[in-house]
Parts: sequence; structure tokens; C-alpha cells
Amino acid sequence: MEEAERKGKFTPQTILLLVVNGLFAAANALSGTFVGVYLWKAKSNFAMIGFFTLCIYVAMALTFWLAGKWVKEYNKMYALRLGVAVSATFYLLVLLFGTRAVSYIWLLGTVQGMAAGFFWLAYNVVYFEVTGPKTRDRFNGWAGVLGSSAGMTAPWISGLVIVHMPGMTGYRTIFSVSLGIFLIGVIASFFLRNRKVQDDYAWGYMVTCLRQKQTPWHTVAAALVAQGFREGVFGFIIGLLVYISTADESKLGSFALITSAVSFASYWLVGKLLKPRLRKWGMLAGVLAMTLVIVPFFWQMSYLTLLVFGIGTALFFPMYSIPMTSSVFDLIGQSAESARRRVELIVMRELALSAGRVMGTSLFVAVTFWSKSPPVFTTLLLVIGASPLLSWWFMRGQFIAKAKSA
Repeated sequence: MEEAERKGKFTPQTILLLVVNGLFAAANALSGTFVGVYLWKAKSNFAMIGFFTLCIYVAMALTFWLAGKWVKEYNKMYALRLGVAVSATFYLLVLLFGTRAVSYIWLLGTVQGMAAGFFWLAYNVVYFEVTGPKTRDRFNGWAGVLGSSAGMTAPWISGLVIVHMPGMTGYRTIFSVSLGIFLIGVIASFFLRNRKVQDDYAWGYMVTCLRQKQTPWHTVAAALVAQGFREGVFGFIIGLLVYISTADESKLGSFALITSAVSFASYWLVGKLLKPRLRKWGMLAGVLAMTLVIVPFFWQMSYLTLLVFGIGTALFFPMYSIPMTSSVFDLIGQSAESARRRVELIVMRELALSAGRVMGTSLFVAVTFWSKSPPVFTTLLLVIGASPLLSWWFMRGQFIAKAKSA
């Protein structure tokens, strides 16, 4: 660990990683917000959108597991750049397929899942290496600030471009701009340093770890599954619901602008103020609030109730995500042995998240295929949206242990 890291300061590598993350977030925010809408306009079917998302999560999990050997034993920066390049390929395919994209759902989902797998595996390993317990919460706060900044401006601009250009020209324009931003991200990644890991990749480490009786990873893995259960569905459904309620891409852009502005402020504040000793109760307050903002949907699913949900989630989500992420990575770095196995543990983290995402999305596809009833749909959202409560329940012992050692 570098001297600046020990003193709780950001290093040039830390700042550069934030830049790469910001570029990746900007490119995805510019176009990713509207991919679901693009597919919905071609074929209005919740189950189809859910299947597309399911393909993403399965491909992402497999890529994490298979690419782990490459990242650990060779050069993780190649995986990071490949993730950005494959993301660009995804948008290129969408441009080439045009309105026929719905006929290639499985291919598009697989490509996007591979892109996310390569990028986030390498990113998370580098994130672990350039941050420490003293800088992790602050780094996550700044990463959230950059992501929120991208989420404020990019979808708003995209929405205006789409509605003011004829046909699908607006979509083709924003997808093309995303390609350019991804290329800039690849160039920036060349300045990140590759830290060698002197070990072979253990393919079955997750099974070996979870078979140990005293390991805290039993409850942490369960918490991650619960986290992924919500992420899997809410990552794509809210933007789609906003478009369905308004039939206006510019309204979706405005929704992203408003909610991301709130998220920007919240990430900055929580990243600055939330200390390890406060994680337990801060996270509980966050997950309770995130669950309560779903309740207005039982009265009406409208732009107003969606905006209430969006603002409420943006305000309280950092109280949930920052403690969750920081605590898991603190656990990875708690000993020399676990740090040595950081790639395997990061893969295990992702596999647990992906298991939750696949379970949540599969439930969503099954229920929406079975029933189109609004009360059933809203109840489904509440059940899925309440899963972070289980994350807090499983993580609470980890927070207590961290507070005692702080």
C-alpha cells in the first residue's frame, strides 16, 4: 500500500480510476437509460425485456468466473479495456440491427453481460488495490457523485435529442456518441498501473471458502444475494415504467436529471459523513426508506408516484450501497491471506450478486408472464424492493465487528 493510501489520501491512480469509472458511467447513462425503451417500442412485452436482462446477468456471472484466471495471472488492464470495447460493440450491434434488435435479444444480452463482466471484475480488483479502509467510503461516495453527474446530464440530453429527431435517428445518434466515449475510456485506462498477483487462480475457491464453518462469508454471501435480488429488476424496470406512463423520452430524461441531482448530493454527503461505526444504523434507515417509497404505487402508477419513488431512492440508496460495498471490500482486505485471494473473493462477490439478480429477474419474468394485473405487478415490486432488508439483517454482525475494531 502506498504512503498516501495509509494516510487516507487519494493517489493519482485512485483519481484515474474514478475518471475511467466516470467515463464508463457517462457512456452507459447516455444510451443505457434508453435501451429498454428502444426494445419496448419494437415489442411491448415485459417478459421480453426481463429475458434480455436475464441474459445479461447470466453472461456477466460466467464472464466474471472465467475471466478471473486472466485477471489474476496475466494483466487485468486488458480485461478492463476489453470490457469497455465490448460495451462499444454492444451499441454497434444495436445500431446495425435497428428495429430487428428484438429478434436478437439473447445475443445482445450476452454481449452486454460480457462487457459488464470484463469491466467490473478488473475495476473491482483495481479498486481494492488503490483504496484502503480509510479511503473506501470516500471513494465510493465520489464514484457515486460522478455516476450521478453522468446520470443528471446524459439521459436528459439524450431525451431531448431523441424527441427532436425523426424516427430512430435520435437513438442512432446517442448510441454513436456512446461509442466515442467508450473509446476515450479505453485510452484513459492505459495509464492505470497493473499490480502483479503472485498466485494461481483457484477455480473452486468459492466452494472451498463457503465450506469453512467459521467464515463470515456465509452471511455476507446471503446479503449479496439479497442485494442482487433487487438490483436485477429495479435496474431496468423504473426507467421503462416512466416511459410507459408518459410515452415521452424527454420526460424520462427529466426524471433521470432530477433523481440523479438528488443522488449526487446524497452520495457526496453520505460519503463524507458516514463512518464505519455508523454503517449499521445508517444502512437500516436507508433500506427502510427505500422500501416505503414503493407503497404509493398501490394507489397509482403515474409519473408523480414514480418521481416520488425516484427521489426517495436517490436520497436513501447511498446509505445502503456505501456501507454494503465498503464492508465487503474491508472483509476482503482483513488479512494477508484474504487479500492474496482478492480476485477469487471479488468473483465470489459477483457470483452471489448475480445469483440474486437471476432469481429476482426470473421471478419478474414468471409473474409478468402469468399476470398483467396492476395489483399483482405492484405487489411484485414491493416484494423485490424489500429485499435489501435481508441484506441489512445478514450484514449487521459484520458492521458490529467493524465498529469494535475501528
